[in-house]
Amino acid sequence: MRKTIPVLAALALCGCGTEETGFDEADELLPGELLGKEDSAGVPGLPATSSYADTRAWVVENQWEDRDTPAARRAGLAWGENSGLNWDEKFARWVGSLQKTASVTSWGETFLLTTPWGKSLPAPKLDCADVAILLRASFAAWYRLPFYLVGYDGSRRVYFGHFGIRTASGNWNGMPAFATAYRDYSEMAPADYNRSWPKDSALRARGVQTGDDQPFLGAGARTGTYLDEIHLNKRAAHLIRLMLIYLGSANLADSLNTYNLVPEALRTGDVLLFRRARNGSGHTMVVVRADRLADGQIEAQDVYGNLPPAQPTWQDAAQTKRNFTNDEGGGPSQNSLGETYSHIGGGLKRFRVAKNVGGFWTNTWMAADEASWINDRDYDRIGARPAQFESLLGRVTPAQRRDMLLSIIAAKRQHLENYPASCSAREAREAAFRDLYALMQAEFGMTRDQVDRTYRVFADYVFAELDYLRSKTCCWNRTTPQMARIILDYAQSLQASGCTAPVVFKATAGGYAAFADYAAATGRAAEWVAWSEDEACPQRSVTDDTEAAHDWTPWCDLGTTPTPAGCTEDSLEDNDTRGAARSLTAGTISAATCGGDEDWYSFRAYGRALTVTISFSHAAGDLDLEITDDAGSVVGSSNGTSDTETATVTTVSGRTYDIRVYGYRGAEGAYQLTLAVG
Repeated sequence: MRKTIPVLAALALCGCGTEETGFDEADELLPGELLGKEDSAGVPGLPATSSYADTRAWVVENQWEDRDTPAARRAGLAWGENSGLNWDEKFARWVGSLQKTASVTSWGETFLLTTPWGKSLPAPKLDCADVAILLRASFAAWYRLPFYLVGYDGSRRVYFGHFGIRTASGNWNGMPAFATAYRDYSEMAPADYNRSWPKDSALRARGVQTGDDQPFLGAGARTGTYLDEIHLNKRAAHLIRLMLIYLGSANLADSLNTYNLVPEALRTGDVLLFRRARNGSGHTMVVVRADRLADGQIEAQDVYGNLPPAQPTWQDAAQTKRNFTNDEGGGPSQNSLGETYSHIGGGLKRFRVAKNVGGFWTNTWMAADEASWINDRDYDRIGARPAQFESLLGRVTPAQRRDMLLSIIAAKRQHLENYPASCSAREAREAAFRDLYALMQAEFGMTRDQVDRTYRVFADYVFAELDYLRSKTCCWNRTTPQMARIILDYAQSLQASGCTAPVVFKATAGGYAAFADYAAATGRAAEWVAWSEDEACPQRSVTDDTEAAHDWTPWCDLGTTPTPAGCTEDSLEDNDTRGAARSLTAGTISAATCGGDEDWYSFRAYGRALTVTISFSHAAGDLDLEITDDAGSVVGSSNGTSDTETATVTTVSGRTYDIRVYGYRGAEGAYQLTLAVG
């Protein structure tokens, strides 16, 4: 997807949003073409000998290759004194030291970001490319290393780096004179900043894009607040905020900024880039673990952000291997437009390092990395990498693969419950199902029909996969959890007189009238949001979205889960809606969901972990649960196939959380609900 802002558009598969910059209008910042021969050493950028006294964000004091200077010998974030490491190796060591932690704002796990100032904060809500940019740019700023990234304003190169935001002819587009506009508190003594962290009120009031709130930093906090908390140098923090606005996945795929690596060179801090099409789409994952195994294989784990912005999701080794073996990461197959993935910039990349080469700052590579480089026009070697990762990355058992695929499917369903227009979530869910079909047939003897009967849910059919490049729904990122509920309620209402093929949420006859009309008819017109072009959308004028080819068992061929006779309603009824939720405290209650209804409960949180468990007889009826925050977003869920479902979330003090217990495909039955606060 593309991240679009009023004055400039940057490319990113993982989403889009808007943010006023306050600067003059400019053309799009785009990536450059493949470099070919020039890819071998990098392309000269701005002069290294110019002063940049007004525009620079920090003064360069160290070089990436340094190992034995006084600064290089000091202990740091993830290395000891006299480590012998250069700064690029230290960056990898730091990324590899980031610890996994439960996500504060959504499902799954993320990481804790550590700083040289002794702070440790949950990772911020970001889109996918911004995770990689934040890590690399912050590290360079903290240790005063030369650093820049390049984008194109028409035919002009725009350089975002330690020297400011400039073109070859001077400051670009009215960007700030960082050195004179903002303060640098880097020389503060630890006793002083530990007692009172210096704050930039203007920075703290600013964001990057729609939805980039950082609730764990307080009410109203956005990305600017986060940057203010991790940088004593506010000049660098302001610069990085603008990088996050104007640059995206396509710019990271640009060989001016990164270079292609042989699979064997994979290490922490590298990035895996997906490119769905040459123009307008991409996705970035950051490698946070790359452990060498005894048999020469590598076990890797990655993290990725999303759009609307989300805390980076930490993926295990099985999920990461699946990413690296996907052809969208530069493989030899083609997309629906006939473009070969290996020709459009995806795959394993490493950040270039800025060096003074012949008097010009030049993005090149570390001396030891030259042998690991692949020319960006060497399509055969690039295209061979997904298959090579199949054997290089650690072995995964069939049961691990099954559980991994089911985890991906559950995660994408959950994303769709919050953002029902997400075409990337629909596509990823179906890609996981295709892998699941093959796995279950080969390893467990299950047919495709049996897989669907076991694992498919009604919502999969309503949020059916669309052809990304031929469907205007895919450009719409401002859909909400309330809209998802309207869509599913409408689709379910059409089943009242007998099973029919579920209505698909997509554009029909130019719009979404059936869903909007149902919202109005059920008193929820205010919850329906009109379509908007939230990212660059060449398909904006299509009348009817195009569904992808479906290879599933039709819904009505699956049958329904039988419900037991004699289900007895509990004394807490009527609590069938969020508005009628029953307030709970910690402890255990007995209840039942009957006749296809739902049970809702609410809990007032105080910043501690909340664990909700339901216990029941799965054989009598398959029950599931969700936890939503007071904005209606699903922050935890459990929808397995055992006699218990458990979900844990880290709560925000003062917020109310709702718990929804419901039957899978109309199942009903008695259960015990236990609420524990840690």
